[in-house]
Amino acid sequence: MTSSEETDSQKEVIQQAHTKPVVYQVFTRLFGNTNTTNKPWGTIEDNGVGKFSDFTDDALKGIKELGVSHIWYTGVPHHAVINDYTAYGISNDDPDVVKGRAGSPYAVKDYYNVNPDLADNPARRLEEFEALIARTHKNGMKVLIDIVPNHVARNYKSLSMPDHIENFGASDNTKVEYARDNNFYYIVGEAFSVPEGENGYQPLGGEAHPLADGEFDEYPAKWTGNGARKAQPHANDWYETVKVNYGVRPDGSYDFPSLPDGFDKLGYEEHHAFWADVDVPDSWLKFNDIVHYWLDKGVDGFRYDMAEMVPVEFWSYLNSSIKMKNPDAFLLAEVYQPHLYRDYLHLGKMDYLYDKVEFYDSLKRVMQGEGDTAQLHTIQQGLADIEHHMLHFLENHDEQRIASPDFAGDAVMGKPGLVASALVNRAPMMLYFGQDVGEDGSEEMGFGDPTRTSIFDYAGVPAHQRWMNNGKFDGGQLTEQERQLRAYYKQVMQIAAFHPTMQGNYTKIDAPANVFAFARYTDNSVLIVASSFSRDDVLELSFSLPESIVSALPANSQWTILLGGSEPSNTSTQSFSVEAGEDDSGIILNTRLQPLGSVVLELAL
Repeated sequence: MTSSEETDSQKEVIQQAHTKPVVYQVFTRLFGNTNTTNKPWGTIEDNGVGKFSDFTDDALKGIKELGVSHIWYTGVPHHAVINDYTAYGISNDDPDVVKGRAGSPYAVKDYYNVNPDLADNPARRLEEFEALIARTHKNGMKVLIDIVPNHVARNYKSLSMPDHIENFGASDNTKVEYARDNNFYYIVGEAFSVPEGENGYQPLGGEAHPLADGEFDEYPAKWTGNGARKAQPHANDWYETVKVNYGVRPDGSYDFPSLPDGFDKLGYEEHHAFWADVDVPDSWLKFNDIVHYWLDKGVDGFRYDMAEMVPVEFWSYLNSSIKMKNPDAFLLAEVYQPHLYRDYLHLGKMDYLYDKVEFYDSLKRVMQGEGDTAQLHTIQQGLADIEHHMLHFLENHDEQRIASPDFAGDAVMGKPGLVASALVNRAPMMLYFGQDVGEDGSEEMGFGDPTRTSIFDYAGVPAHQRWMNNGKFDGGQLTEQERQLRAYYKQVMQIAAFHPTMQGNYTKIDAPANVFAFARYTDNSVLIVASSFSRDDVLELSFSLPESIVSALPANSQWTILLGGSEPSNTSTQSFSVEAGEDDSGIILNTRLQPLGSVVLELAL
């Protein structure tokens, strides 16, 4: 197949209906920035910033080539920033309670508007985001944004809220630590103190700033976002934020009704009906107003930050309300405690949860040469009842880049991990911008350490910028290795996004500790997947296919190579064959895997 034929084929496949969602997380501030200066603690003028308008039709088409169904635009709600926007009526933010030069996207300052950094004209920033929503929809993808219910910026004050809405904390009784309808918790009688810097840390890297004086006026002090209850939080606390009160008393008991027994088996309609006549805490109402505001703007769903720090009953209330308006809304939650997974899915009515602490963490160890692929099968089998809810990823803004030295040191090392993560379950796969071209996160930009692309400072993202090619979004500046890697991602993600067998059943295939092999199958087709995590060895392997597969195979079955033959990167199998086992009792698949190679074989029944 020539490159032009491959492109035409991929374009044709992209028009098919998704068999499972693919989420593309983009750090909106960084995506379109073509500035390559990358000065540590650099200003917006020094280092540049991406805009909503950088997501052109060409850019969106380039994203969609990866099989993407949903774009998660990270960092859109207006969060605390250092840049001066007082000309637009926006108050300046204090560097003593802002992380980095550009600010944390998880310290939201105004839920009813968007980050002014992202607009060509800050006065029309909301209109520019609405245009991006429309442009994304026109290109056949849906829009997700962050909702951060556990905490808000210390200086939260919405300038854009509708007339009937009140700011968080505006009616709080600040003379008590807790009241059910207070939005915040208070440290009565004490003023907030800025945390002491550690390891020589200074706001803005020590640059002079009129507000960077080691003080921030907050009386009485509020609990910090991670639950710290001291007037002077620690430097490692989420000191730039304050914790939101959902009617959870300081001793952890609830000041609201629990869901009746059996509600884990009921749908969102019954959950919505239950809450219709319940008097709920004020913070519940405020966040319900927020999500409906964005649904009305055309947003198709939300990624919920640290959802497990908020009671599951609130999620039942909020998510059932969302689903009553848009049954197809995409609701993704960050939950890191496996024993809570089923509560947040069945009671909290989430659609999807991060499979981070089990599958991702175990796969990372395998990719680093330290883990056993058998553990991946154990995890998959343990989540069998909810596997279609467990979103997979290899990178996101919280995790190290695959190519960083502390992870794998080379993006090519991520290829077998991509195949394993994207194809093993029925749940969505998530990609992070720049992952498909091997971005390594090596820039030291100010707040935070390298290995993760900075989310706190203005920066250019080098490998991604080479794909952007000054706004052409055609990969014109990519190295040959980067081009091959992106071609590989496109090939794997076409299978993940569109192959109907991705919604089939899973079964493990026994393999050596450095090979992960499995099958997914339906009544109509079988996919056999095998990935080698060996960095040096060519592996000659024979797999006994499971009885569940063998019994469905017709005589003289004809297999098709979907991945691992003459693929763009040419780094997988050289050959394979299928033969009968001893006494015709089974079927043996013989294959050769190159280092870090994978094979995906299809049989249409």
